[in-house]
Amino acid sequence: MSETLQPAEEPQQAETPQQAGALPQAASRQPSEDPRQQDAVAAGSPQQPGLVPAEEAAPPAPRDRRVLRAVLRWTAAVAVFGVIGAATAYGVTEQKRTDLPGLATASDGRWTYPAIEKPPLPDGSPAPFADGNDSETHYADLRKLVLPLPRGATPDAALAGKDGWLPTSVYLDAYEKDARQDLGQQLKDDGLRQIAARGWTTPDGTRTRIYALRFTSAAFTRIVHADLTDNVASPADAPYADEEYGGWAEKAGVQYTKRNVFTEAKPYGRTAVRYAYIEAGDVIALVIQSGKAALPPRITFQQTVVLQSQLLG
Repeated sequence: MSETLQPAEEPQQAETPQQAGALPQAASRQPSEDPRQQDAVAAGSPQQPGLVPAEEAAPPAPRDRRVLRAVLRWTAAVAVFGVIGAATAYGVTEQKRTDLPGLATASDGRWTYPAIEKPPLPDGSPAPFADGNDSETHYADLRKLVLPLPRGATPDAALAGKDGWLPTSVYLDAYEKDARQDLGQQLKDDGLRQIAARGWTTPDGTRTRIYALRFTSAAFTRIVHADLTDNVASPADAPYADEEYGGWAEKAGVQYTKRNVFTEAKPYGRTAVRYAYIEAGDVIALVIQSGKAALPPRITFQQTVVLQSQLLG
């Protein structure tokens, strides 16, 4: 090793202070009568009895070697800690968040829905927004395009309909009385084909109703949607609702859908109401949530509206 770090052909390094003092001391302990022998001792001659030849003596550890050893020790330590840290990170990421003490996420109030999937299309039928489907028709079963009940909710029997199809008169009950007749006539004139609905009440008292109306083409839904959002007819108990602009209503957009969101202004009546219209091809959906004396939680309203938009989009 010493030969590798310090080749024999290279000149010897200068003596350290300890080396410079060692040889004269040895000479003083063993004086010689021969001046030539004294000169040899003073010069560090290999012929001096009891002394190791210079070429066989182990040279002192160079400073560079000590630095190298320190670097190697620190490199090994860093490598060990790196392996331990990587193993710890792997263990954290492989576990569920709720399995780690201190990292469990508290519920933000959203409901738990069952697995939601778009219903299958009839054989040979295109998707509502596929190329060639100019009318943007939803060929899937409209009843399966309405959100299911979240966990723990009680179904609204009034919206069950016959075989899942809701009469127009029941849908019109969702609006103020003085607007029902005109709205009913408009829906008929604008090519209303089917209505499917579903409703429920959650343990906190929030009531949710979802209506899906299918028209003969997307051209008619645009007309009806424009009239409804212009307050031609207002949902019952929310005659003075204000439309929301910006915020989540725009940021949480869903492709192929258009959405208008309304919130009842104070003072509330018997109930406080939030509602939204969703336009998606040949279908218009109305989502209404109401609470007694206070608006229903915004988080569950947003959740329901966005999920319903995704189901139609």
